[in-house]
Amino acid sequence: MPAPAPPMTEADAARPLAIGVEVADTEAEGPGRRYAVWVQGCPMRCPGCCNPELLPFRGGRPSTAGALVERILAVHARAPLVGVSLLGGEPFAQAEALAVVAEAVRAAGLSVMVYSGYTLDELRVQIEAGPEADTNAGVERLLAATDLLCDGRYERARPDAERRWIGSTNQRLHFLTTRHHPAEPDFGGGETVELRLVDGELIINGWPWGRGLPPDREPR
Repeated sequence: MPAPAPPMTEADAARPLAIGVEVADTEAEGPGRRYAVWVQGCPMRCPGCCNPELLPFRGGRPSTAGALVERILAVHARAPLVGVSLLGGEPFAQAEALAVVAEAVRAAGLSVMVYSGYTLDELRVQIEAGPEADTNAGVERLLAATDLLCDGRYERARPDAERRWIGSTNQRLHFLTTRHHPAEPDFGGGETVELRLVDGELIINGWPWGRGLPPDREPR
């Protein structure tokens, strides 16, 4: 079991976040019922990216770590969740604030899954470089609060038709804690696609285009 997280400080609760999309109840972004958060902004430009509108760091909806935790726990109180999935965009580009979120929801009994374009080795290099390096602050803290990491850039030419929730065969699924195990039933079966109409806007998550996207959704 992970060590208990320290109480959230006022400074941590106020850490800013730029959020692209939130889906409060999904089974298409990791094991079990999950609260999924797509952050705004990514330094990578993977051809065929599933969410090209989330690549620019401008835009998104401003929030704070504390406010996001409140929303997640309110949903969990109404109908228990299994965990939280952090996607993007690139979650480790907002690691300081998301580390606060991850620690808080784990303290409430939820698991944390992170989808990152960085490999685990690249994240460890950032950590080893130390605070003097020009790296994303909070990487070590967020990684320490992650149970399940899907890592690596999406490669459109290497679609993964076997593993659930994984885009391309180069990407790896790291079980960083004992919270989840690959033998769990949720890790088998095909992909899940979910459609929601929210305030007049159609939101699709999962893999709506099969393995790849139409040409007009290529990242810019």
